Amino acid sequence: MMRYIKLVNFEINRFSKIYLSLLLITLVSQFAGVIIVTKSLLNDARDIMKEERLSEAAYITNYGSLDFNHISNSLLFVGPIALSAVALIFYIFLIWYRDWFGKNTFIYRLLMLPTSRLSIYLSKATAIFLMVLGMIAFQIIILPMENALFNSNVPEALLNEMSISTITIANPILSLIIPSTFTQFLISYGIGLMIMSILFTAIMFERSFRIKGIIMGLLYCGIAAVLFLAPVLMEIGNFYFYPNELFGLMLAIGIILTGLSVWLGAWLLKNRVTV
Repeated sequence: MMRYIKLVNFEINRFSKIYLSLLLITLVSQFAGVIIVTKSLLNDARDIMKEERLSEAAYITNYGSLDFNHISNSLLFVGPIALSAVALIFYIFLIWYRDWFGKNTFIYRLLMLPTSRLSIYLSKATAIFLMVLGMIAFQIIILPMENALFNSNVPEALLNEMSISTITIANPILSLIIPSTFTQFLISYGIGLMIMSILFTAIMFERSFRIKGIIMGLLYCGIAAVLFLAPVLMEIGNFYFYPNELFGLMLAIGIILTGLSVWLGAWLLKNRVTV
């Protein structure tokens, strides 16, 4: 267990500089977005009220009040979230291929460690999952601060104050990364874990069989996607499921695919990937 924890810590430390940079970009960009977009909204509102000779109440009647949705839908707010997501998806591949194609071909030393290769596999998966959770926690921490900053800068007469839960539900991206219920959390991040395990297995196919492995990996991803979406595809074909039945089927298939992918990826790493 200690070796596994050390491997997880090692993998996180290797990505720490880029990871901290992503957090800093998110912090600066989103707070800048709050300030810039709020100022722009207020300037536009004042210009309209001046040109049309409207009171604040009349402006709200005609154009609506100002709320945090204007901020959360801006590029400065959602841009760093998208950038972080892309970076972590890219790192799913980099966390393996950097070991093979780095200056010192580090994978040789890694695979020669006196520990189970399953620990190496799981440590990389755990490191990525912990970094995802860390980014979500960071967003949860700074979101109330951003909301408070917005509320303090908008005149009370023009403000439609929103709670954090309302903000996350109203924004599709925030509702995806910050689920409103524990069940939705398990579904969203369970699917994320499944996709990561499938991609890890595809990488192991490529590392085990090279050119043939690329084809095998792509086929595996395609078959996994079809199997997971099979209940939905069956519904499209007029085969009806009750909502609970559909959820149960997809949950069972997702668990099976995740377990199969972890087992197969670890087996390939142990028996087919050589140093």
